[in-house]
Amino acid sequence: MRIHPFEELDWQQTAMGDLTLRRRTDAALGVEIFEVKLGEEYLMSSLFTVAEEELATLGLAAVEGDLLEVLVGGLGLGYTAIAALRDSRVSTMTVIDTMPAVIDWHQRGLLPVSSELTSDPRTSLVLDDFFAVMRREPEAADPRYDAILLDVDHSPRHQLDPSHADLYTEQGLFALSRHLKPSGVFALWSDDPPDQEFMAMMALVFAEPAAHVVDFDNPLTGGVSSNTVYVAHT
Repeated sequence: MRIHPFEELDWQQTAMGDLTLRRRTDAALGVEIFEVKLGEEYLMSSLFTVAEEELATLGLAAVEGDLLEVLVGGLGLGYTAIAALRDSRVSTMTVIDTMPAVIDWHQRGLLPVSSELTSDPRTSLVLDDFFAVMRREPEAADPRYDAILLDVDHSPRHQLDPSHADLYTEQGLFALSRHLKPSGVFALWSDDPPDQEFMAMMALVFAEPAAHVVDFDNPLTGGVSSNTVYVAHT
């Protein structure tokens, strides 16, 4: 398959490295592809959004009730957030991202779902450190959420930044659980296969943790790739 060169839409320096948004059109696939790199590391591609959308679909399917208040950790290309908004039970959705550039991309309408995302009155895009927010004990006036959907790191074992590692411990998961309502749901995307040690860690804090393997076609390899979505209740 011939790979056509990317057009660089944005480049910005961040505390974790140079962040780049690129776009190209693949004539063979008949699609426009958007890609994000952090330094020399590939973070995400619009070719592979099935598991990001399933993070929202599987997470919210586990939540009972209506008028749901949802927190999304990590904005990225926006596909998890858009999938959450397509659940009519969602009344508010807060998306936290630590990179001003990523929020700016969507506010400028640079990505395919940006307009749909930013025009929905249920959406709030917040510039903050999701991991720092989860560490803080919520005060009485702070919101509690029906669901927290997290897609920032590659996996519980492979973080973008070492400061994220504490969330994937018993103490970190307990801290996160304080931001959920009773019977709230925590869902996590991972690029790795199901991790039994992490599942055991989740079971110390949450009820009924499950690891869903999400398969999707990979047009670059001609085969099938897989991600994991973890889902658990308070």
